[in-house]
Amino acid sequence: MITSKFDWKIKQEKPDDGFFELIKKEKLSQAAAQILYGRGLNEASALEQFLHPDLSQLHDPYLLNDMEKAVKRIRQAIENYETILIYGDYDADGMTSSSIVKEALEMMGAECLVYLPNRFTDGYGPNQSVYRYFIEQQGVSLIVTVDNGVAGKEAIAYAQKEGVDVIVTDHHSLPQELPSAYAIVHPEHPDAAYPFKYLAGCGVAFKLACALLESVPVEMLDLVAIGTIADMVSLTDENRIMVKYGLELLKQTERIGLQELLALSGVQADSISEETIGFKVAPQLNALGRLDDPNPAVELLTGFDEEEARTIAVMINDKNEERKAIVQTIFDEAMAMVDTTKPAQVLAKEGWHAGVLGIVAGRIMEEINQPVIVLNIENGLAKGSARSLSTVNIFAALNEHRDLFTAFGGHSGAAGMTLEADQLEKLEQVLVSYIEEHHIDLSQKNPLVIDAELPLSQLSFETVKGLEKLAPFGMDNDKPVFLIKDFKVKQARIMGQNGAHLKLRLAQEASEFDLIAFNQGALLQEFQQAQNLELAVTISVNRWNGNTSLQLMLVDARVEGIQLVDIRSRSSALPQTVPVLDGKTASKAVVLLEVPENEEDLLALFENRNFEVIYFKNIIKHRYYLTGYGTREQFAKLYKTIYQFPEFDVRHKLKELSQFLNIPDILLVKMIQIFDELDFVTIDDGIMTVNKDAQKREISESHIYQDLKKLVKFQGLMALGTPQEIYDYLTSKNQK
Repeated sequence: MITSKFDWKIKQEKPDDGFFELIKKEKLSQAAAQILYGRGLNEASALEQFLHPDLSQLHDPYLLNDMEKAVKRIRQAIENYETILIYGDYDADGMTSSSIVKEALEMMGAECLVYLPNRFTDGYGPNQSVYRYFIEQQGVSLIVTVDNGVAGKEAIAYAQKEGVDVIVTDHHSLPQELPSAYAIVHPEHPDAAYPFKYLAGCGVAFKLACALLESVPVEMLDLVAIGTIADMVSLTDENRIMVKYGLELLKQTERIGLQELLALSGVQADSISEETIGFKVAPQLNALGRLDDPNPAVELLTGFDEEEARTIAVMINDKNEERKAIVQTIFDEAMAMVDTTKPAQVLAKEGWHAGVLGIVAGRIMEEINQPVIVLNIENGLAKGSARSLSTVNIFAALNEHRDLFTAFGGHSGAAGMTLEADQLEKLEQVLVSYIEEHHIDLSQKNPLVIDAELPLSQLSFETVKGLEKLAPFGMDNDKPVFLIKDFKVKQARIMGQNGAHLKLRLAQEASEFDLIAFNQGALLQEFQQAQNLELAVTISVNRWNGNTSLQLMLVDARVEGIQLVDIRSRSSALPQTVPVLDGKTASKAVVLLEVPENEEDLLALFENRNFEVIYFKNIIKHRYYLTGYGTREQFAKLYKTIYQFPEFDVRHKLKELSQFLNIPDILLVKMIQIFDELDFVTIDDGIMTVNKDAQKREISESHIYQDLKKLVKFQGLMALGTPQEIYDYLTSKNQK
């Protein structure tokens, strides 16, 4: 069934004439103007800054806490030929952060090493054993953390005790007690009022590079764009400026590794956008850190050896394909374990890859609209990730029970944890109890802001060009979502591996466009047939085989009123999760599988019940609608034939009689029953005898005949009527 995943909030604000005058000089489309107005960008200064971001608007890096101290210490290390360790993180933000600082230090002539921790052996953040190795074996005397550090109290204390200064550059939530680092560069540090709090790790690293180089190293902004988009931080203020410039730089990047990676993804340079990063580059880089050693990524991003870059790019691309397969396998296995009678799911199994469990938990959460914890069991320990809805603060739900865990951390929407495997049942009880005690309504959906209704006639490349002026899109500057309604689905087909996705051809008056609906392949029939279907969509440009076209991308779908789906054809499969209609099921979605021969029995199943979706399979066991209820000629022929026999064995000779008369046997039985009712024949122990003295009567006097006539009409409707005609008939009968 088609069910909306979000609570739609359709913006109704209409720009006034003064605003349209304001944006005339920007040559924005009406759609773009309405979006800006609806998002509160309705003053000249705000519009100017938003539409024309400039590097001159970047904030002074020295406004960050300890920046001056950090720069002096790094310059001292370079002057004294100290070995500097750049200690990063295993995700795309950490990879780009490390690469930015590496390039900045090398431009200054520094001796530096880069290390990205392995998530399986080192864990996240500063690791004391790793620090010890680099201090004792590599002679490191200064450590610069990027995209981590504020939670590394023990490891940093160890380094400082060993006489090795640690400069922390980070953007993650500050703990109550900060580490005893030499310097902490962080946009939210309480001792400095930095104007923008939402830099990614690569953004903080870039500010350090700006301060060290005493200029804005524009050539590094491609890395900033990748890390910022990958980390899903707010694309406003400085982030918007850096990402916008970085994306333009990526279109002509000279980084050999990125060129190879983009080529493997089939991405054309001139089409690179924030979506290229979000759906192609970032997942590829993250896959390396999820499955293997992340360190080759730094060489990919900063190296100059073409052969090595190609080798690493192929390896990263292969890892991403491997990651996809692993995620799908675990997702399928975990979904089979889901019990939707519970308000939350704790799913655990041996042999699941720990590096992808957060992705799996997120996918399952979107599928069932519940908090989900997915864990791998190994050596008696369960380790994994949680993802939660906005209505359930997963961190608050579990934080009060830290005694359950050997390791735990996270925030309202996600968490990571390790616990004894024999505590899994208790973990589930804790989460379920939290939901019940706080009376959390899991049916409450996250809001989806829809910017405007868009008639298909207004969709053109000019519309898209106007919207591109509002890019880059991301957190706090969402890609515009439009409402499409009052259209027809002209064509529908499944696409992708195992028919996972849908492609629809939408028609509205003279305009037609394709729509892609990811992961909706199972709903082909529903989308083909839905009445009053409304779609929330984004607009994209499809480039394929040298052709360029506009297409719509489905964000969400909903249907006003009841959904009636025709699955009567042989090729139509039954929906796997929808129960068959009977007198017991309380489901709002049902399958009418078999049509009773008694019309009243079917009407009783619909009495005083309100369904949201009905799938009409309508199997008819005895198909009288095909045989009819017998013609005058058929009745006459039957009577004439049996009149010739003093006795007729109905039990053993019926099939022969059916073939002789060319009357279907199910109809022939009814005709004989009618003769019996009208006293034309007598049947005793299967032997039929013609009553030659019977009173002349009309066939229509028979109650069996009258019932058969009604049944033929009823079955005809069930077999040949439209779903709407069937539903209207059943409901109208119940109202009488």
